[in-house]
Amino acid sequence: MTGGERQGPAEGSTRSEHFGEEFLGVLLDQGHELPPHQLGPLVARQIGMLDGRETSLFLQDYGQVWLVPLPGDGLAAGEPQPIDGSDAGRAFREARPVEVSQADGVRVYLPLLDGGDQVGVMAVTLDRLQDDERRLLRRLASLVADMLVTKHGYTDLFFRLRRREPMSVAAEIQWSLLPPLAMSTPRVELAGMLEPAYDVAGDSFDYALNGDVLHVAMVDAMGHGLDAATMATVVIGAYRHARRISVGLSEIYTFMDRAVAEQFGPDHFVTAQMMRLNTATGRLQWVNAGHPAPLLIRGHRVVRRLQGPTTLPVGFGGHEPRISEVALIPGDRILCFTDGLIEERDVGGEEFSEEQLIGWVNRLEPTAQQIRTVARSLSHTLQRARGGITTDDATLLLIEWRGSATDDLALPE
Repeated sequence: MTGGERQGPAEGSTRSEHFGEEFLGVLLDQGHELPPHQLGPLVARQIGMLDGRETSLFLQDYGQVWLVPLPGDGLAAGEPQPIDGSDAGRAFREARPVEVSQADGVRVYLPLLDGGDQVGVMAVTLDRLQDDERRLLRRLASLVADMLVTKHGYTDLFFRLRRREPMSVAAEIQWSLLPPLAMSTPRVELAGMLEPAYDVAGDSFDYALNGDVLHVAMVDAMGHGLDAATMATVVIGAYRHARRISVGLSEIYTFMDRAVAEQFGPDHFVTAQMMRLNTATGRLQWVNAGHPAPLLIRGHRVVRRLQGPTTLPVGFGGHEPRISEVALIPGDRILCFTDGLIEERDVGGEEFSEEQLIGWVNRLEPTAQQIRTVARSLSHTLQRARGGITTDDATLLLIEWRGSATDDLALPE
């Protein structure tokens, strides 16, 4: 990889690809059986083949405030980096590499992305940085992100690292239930946030992309603590079961309603909203069971509430719900949220209303193009507007339909 090895464009390119195969092949060959705690040291060792040093792997904490360094032999420990106000945080927020010149070389921060979900950031220092190194580091970051997500499922190491505060048992249940907080494809993108991250109980959401159809549900179980978390778990389980046997939106409501009524009795309920978005056409359908109406954002402004017929909350045995529908245009965003986001008091003691929520959306939307950045900024801004007080769970979910002009898979000729 030194300048002297590159005799000409063709030969240099060939050598680079051969080196790249060996460079990434070690991780592919060894990584799948490697214990989770040894992944970081293996990455640091491979980066050493590029004459890289001071390698760090940062994982985002549950509140999306900090990037916490992964410990391990060969890794630079360092201090947690704030997502707002650091070079590592900029790479995380903007989902792109950030290069910082230093006296002894170049410090590179690369986002660790898995299907659009933000796992964290990889950082490395090199004496110099050329296109070959940039390409290899980008590919390495993608591979590392995938491996972190895979190994996350059978270790507590990453869970412990990501906790910056004590976590309640109810929140433990909810985080184990959640899908990735973000998902991105050429046609549709999604990002969600939960508050309070370390004490959430009854709020949850779920989604699945099956072919051309994105399925989404948001639920808010009554009460707090373990009872609410248990109820949310049951209703999400019923939703997934109904979705996976391919019943309609109205039938999905019936499955969820029956599960809550049978398990918890007549005095328990869950407000819910279920959606289906055809990503090929932009046709959005939804059923509302006592939930706040979603907001339609077009041209970075809220243009309307998606009002429609509602049925009783899940568990109360409401009539078969009527399905509402709207045609989206490319670039439209849908904001779903639970009532905890708008029923809290602001710093002046007034109830934080839906009008205030809309005002903040209109101010923040034009400032950031990444939907993940908008969701995070909106959640943290609303927390500050409420004086950091969250007495009820508060959840938001942003969905963007990008249109169907871009093929999902572009095959090389």
